Amino acid sequence: MTKTPPDASKTRDMDDTLLDRLTRIADALDRLAPPPPAESAMDAANAFVWRADGAYLSPVEKVNRVAIDLLQGIDLQRRQLLENTRRFAAGLPANNALLWGSRGSGKSSLVKAAHAAVAQDHPTLTLVEIHREDIPSLPILLERLRETPRRFLLFCDDLSFDGEDAAYKSLKAVLEGGIEGRPDNVVFYATSNRRHLMPRDMIENERSTAINPSEAVEEKVSLSDRFGLWLGFHNADQDTYFAMIRAYVAAYDLGIAEEEWRPRAVEWTVTRGSRSGRVAWQFIQDLAGGLGKPL
Repeated sequence: MTKTPPDASKTRDMDDTLLDRLTRIADALDRLAPPPPAESAMDAANAFVWRADGAYLSPVEKVNRVAIDLLQGIDLQRRQLLENTRRFAAGLPANNALLWGSRGSGKSSLVKAAHAAVAQDHPTLTLVEIHREDIPSLPILLERLRETPRRFLLFCDDLSFDGEDAAYKSLKAVLEGGIEGRPDNVVFYATSNRRHLMPRDMIENERSTAINPSEAVEEKVSLSDRFGLWLGFHNADQDTYFAMIRAYVAAYDLGIAEEEWRPRAVEWTVTRGSRSGRVAWQFIQDLAGGLGKPL
């Protein structure tokens, strides 16, 4: 029985249709998951945010930060973090750092300001922020950073873990415990309101319900041991609070006498119920707005 030869024109049409569909699918995937920036793109910025959903680094044109000289009342913490960051930027051994303590006390501001100060002498020092909810993607990010010649200050703000959250185990392994460990060109800085990154009631619950209480608690709190540098932050006293405002008034040339802004600053802390760097900055924003002065 003789077979009918295939129609060559129909075959070509089918191939063209399939190719067109595959091309449109590929274009759609590219739009959903943009490729990571090339090295030339990384050279155009020294700060990025890790986008875990698309596994790429998004450049930040202008980092939201203040000059390190404006951070008052944290001289010891500033000196230690700057020294650690300078060593790392110079290619010397440096520690992961945990900045813990009162909310609004300048933890994240110090990390961003330290990066800016050190990057002036070490332009390849790059700040990369990873969000708390994206910690499980940390191994993918580190693999990306390991392959580049730049040095990265990896920053996670407000890091903490609750309940049955197992992401802390991934972070433990990545920081020090894994076979590869963290890359030599990466250091990890985190801020938290909790010294051990866990709520106290969670730790106490482990202690009271576990068969071996000491081992259960050790498992929960050992994450913070992966940070070689611990820096504690506390609420500011009134003199330090005034020093913060005084520095801002001078830096932004607000042109108001201290005798005028001081009673207003006291009233501001009463309404907020605390004194901190964040409260001082909020007062300065209100003061500058009322004076018609830009910041």
